[in-house]
Amino acid sequence: MVLLIGLYIACELIANVTAAKVVALGAVVVPAGVFIYALTFTLIDLINERLGKFGARRVVATAFVANLLLAAYAQVSVWLPSPEFYGGQAAYASVLGQTPRIVVASLVAYLVAALIDTEIFAWWRERVGGYRWLRVLVSNTVSTGVDSFVFITVAFAGVQPVLPLVRGQYVIKMAITLVSLPLIYLVRRGAGGLDPVPLDVALRPRP
Repeated sequence: MVLLIGLYIACELIANVTAAKVVALGAVVVPAGVFIYALTFTLIDLINERLGKFGARRVVATAFVANLLLAAYAQVSVWLPSPEFYGGQAAYASVLGQTPRIVVASLVAYLVAALIDTEIFAWWRERVGGYRWLRVLVSNTVSTGVDSFVFITVAFAGVQPVLPLVRGQYVIKMAITLVSLPLIYLVRRGAGGLDPVPLDVALRPRP
């Protein structure tokens, strides 16, 4: 469980750092970080399956704080003066010195979409049941759409056409969701496969 939570937070941070590069896939243009970021929606479902809704919320909050710390310290590191012999300041700033609007858009979209994902996944598990892959698909279908719309709107409204950018990101995220669906079967639920276990129990060292 520790490895899964660590992987989830790592993917969040990697996505933020690699988002500075733009990738063209035919007519679709997306940030490079979108591929690994899309995987986080399935990973949080795996965590939800094991820890339940409240445990997943705590992991989301932890990842949000980690993202906030990364964004803040990256900006501080860009602002810090560099010696004359250092010639990489412009390149460094172009990668890590994202505009405040992009940073805010990323953080808001992540928090809103991740919390929606945990709610839908938990609701479907408790009220509908059925196949695990189906609740992953349903929750991700909604949350990736919300994430794409919120991020693009906050980041680019009035500057770039919103709907084409939302469409491109959503298609990529859903494609990765479909590929990652089998991962849900790598995680057992609680003891005996019945109920999710509390976070402190799941992380408790075994004797």
